[in-house]
Amino acid sequence: MSAARHLHAVPEPGSPPASGPAPDVTTLLERTALGDAEAYERLYDAVAGSVFGLAVRIVRDRGMAEDIAQEVLVEIWHRAARYDRSAGSARSWILTITHRRAVDRVRSEQAHTTRMRAHGAAEEVDAGEQDSVVNVMYREWEAERVAKGMETLTDRQREALDLTYFKGYTQREAAEALGIPLGTAKARIRDGLIKLRDALGVER
Repeated sequence: MSAARHLHAVPEPGSPPASGPAPDVTTLLERTALGDAEAYERLYDAVAGSVFGLAVRIVRDRGMAEDIAQEVLVEIWHRAARYDRSAGSARSWILTITHRRAVDRVRSEQAHTTRMRAHGAAEEVDAGEQDSVVNVMYREWEAERVAKGMETLTDRQREALDLTYFKGYTQREAAEALGIPLGTAKARIRDGLIKLRDALGVER
């Protein structure tokens, strides 16, 4: 789903942990699998730094690592129901997804470099242009799906999701912008996410 939080909130690897008890990542992941948007927000905050840090160590490129982290955090929302705690901790499951995506990206980049060397710069420019067109078409298709899904929401749900997921507001900032209590904002976000996920046909 495209309604993912922006990575400006991801802490730097090695940053001191937030005050208070450490969140139970496994419980948060299982609640996320049930469509609990607030649990997903807390899960995001708990694991985003680790996901980004692992991606950086593997790909050694911050921009690429940010893309990978974003993909992983979206996948967590989509695939949370597939987690089985008997197979290991939730954090390990999430970092395994991260490792797989990062390694795949490195392999893809290596294959790209190999093609450039094998076929020459001119031919690779054509291939790169084709890849660019495909990527643009895919993003436009995803954006259209999400836009149609957003149309199924109430105006209040749509406002809340637009602020928190597309404009990067925190839930508290969104509540202040909308002039409503924080609890009301959270409820609109949660209900909107559940309805949007159902509209997009995302597996639970």
